[in-house]
Amino acid sequence: MAITSANQLELLQTAEAVAREKMIDPGLVVEAMEESLARAAKSRYGSEMDIRVAIDRKTGKATFTRVRTVVEEEELENYQAEFTVEQAKQYMENPEVGAQYIEEIPPVEMGRIAAQSAKQVILQKVREAERDRQFEEFQDRVGTIINGVVKREEYGNVIVDVGRGEAILRRNEKIGRESYRPNDRVRCYIKDVRRETRGPQIFLSRTAPEFMAELFKMEVPEIYDGIIEIKAVARDPGSRAKIAVISYDGSIDPVGACVGMRGSRVQAVVNELQGEKIDIIPWNEDQPTFLVNALQPAEVSKVVLDEEAGKIEVVVPDEQLSLAIGRRGQNVRLASQLTALDIDIMTEAEESERRQKEFEVRTALFMQTLDLDEFFAQLLVSEGFTSLEEVAYVEIDELLVIDGVDEDTANELQARARDFLEAQAKAALDAARELGVQDSLFAFEGLTPQMIEALAKDGVLSLEDFATCADWELAGGWTTVDGERSKDDGILEPFGMTLEEAQDMVMTARIMLGWVDPAELEAAAAAEAEEGEAEQEAEA
Repeated sequence: MAITSANQLELLQTAEAVAREKMIDPGLVVEAMEESLARAAKSRYGSEMDIRVAIDRKTGKATFTRVRTVVEEEELENYQAEFTVEQAKQYMENPEVGAQYIEEIPPVEMGRIAAQSAKQVILQKVREAERDRQFEEFQDRVGTIINGVVKREEYGNVIVDVGRGEAILRRNEKIGRESYRPNDRVRCYIKDVRRETRGPQIFLSRTAPEFMAELFKMEVPEIYDGIIEIKAVARDPGSRAKIAVISYDGSIDPVGACVGMRGSRVQAVVNELQGEKIDIIPWNEDQPTFLVNALQPAEVSKVVLDEEAGKIEVVVPDEQLSLAIGRRGQNVRLASQLTALDIDIMTEAEESERRQKEFEVRTALFMQTLDLDEFFAQLLVSEGFTSLEEVAYVEIDELLVIDGVDEDTANELQARARDFLEAQAKAALDAARELGVQDSLFAFEGLTPQMIEALAKDGVLSLEDFATCADWELAGGWTTVDGERSKDDGILEPFGMTLEEAQDMVMTARIMLGWVDPAELEAAAAAEAEEGEAEQEAEA
């Protein structure tokens, strides 16, 4: 087949027809044709040649050209596509390295094999362009809901026709024991789109918390308009869910708006989720208050929050324990997901027992260390004293408020406490020296003798050893793996050291050793502050 004037326009017509059918840019089809014609020409003139084809977008005329590039003599490798400066002088005036000599060559006669090869190139290019278009289209729709038609089921995974492509709903993304038959309509959440060799893969979900949030956005106009915001969602797909909402308009009740008249709005979501029970909870910035709401319908007597550990203790009446925990721990688990806190639930009786044990332990501490009788030790604990340090270094007026304690008694208590603490400190220093602690660590400000002893037992014997420690190794922390939080114990955690304090001390040690330049730290902090201000201005 030769490219003659009779079929020049046919190229453009074919390109437009294919582009319309596949819904891609006609220019991409023309480029594929140019590449296929260039391949055919190379098979005719020689595969080493640099042959290019340009199709005029208006007339359809195909121009075949051979390109040769000027290179240094020692770099000449391909004699068909490159030549030296001396060789180029026959064709060009004042040739320079990198210049190209372009000459037009006669069009090729395309035989059956060349035509078939050209067809394969065009089909491949069109297929790639179609995949790119499909990927870009669905990539923009990640995080939204899509309606599709079930085509088939493969090993529990459902293949869904979503219009311009196929998507997969994996069996672990289906609600409960959902089953679908071909041609069933299904509504799903587009969770992810990945570019793979066999084409873009679209992954759907019906169990994602975001699916529920998007369903509420469709059913509740106030959420769509931004008057009400969904702050958090926790689901046990097909069984129960909790959703936290807040209203930015004081005249609109967020819970009532989501429930709707006679429950019509929430019922529409429940029906879509196969009868999943939904608790709609008012969101609150105060975490303990929010948690009390999240544990509904159980009543909460008391909440104790440990912000640093991300843990919270909840005390409930004895008869409310099973309701707060829920069947198979469902209620407390969902509340934990919703608040992003570890929740420890105990009854009032259990809390009372724990408080009694703490009272007894502190009483015994004061009896043994301060040589007090049980009654006097209990008085100290009742007044809120929890440690020897508090007794030793508190303002004397705070001891005088205790019944039966005069100034002499208060001074004697503080003297005994200080003597005991000094003896403890001396013992700790002696133990640390025996373990081989260097003077550099003893001289480091901020570490008590007991802390130095604890560090020594863990192999930290010098300021250099201390400077290599991570903050969490000293203060402890929490690690989350597969949604499960585990505690990392810190060497100095028993002494009440926080992560911020550990960071400051480690950085101070590194500066003292000359590992870190304070000027660089200040410059980095200033740059970070400027960046934060710029982000705030942009948001404003």
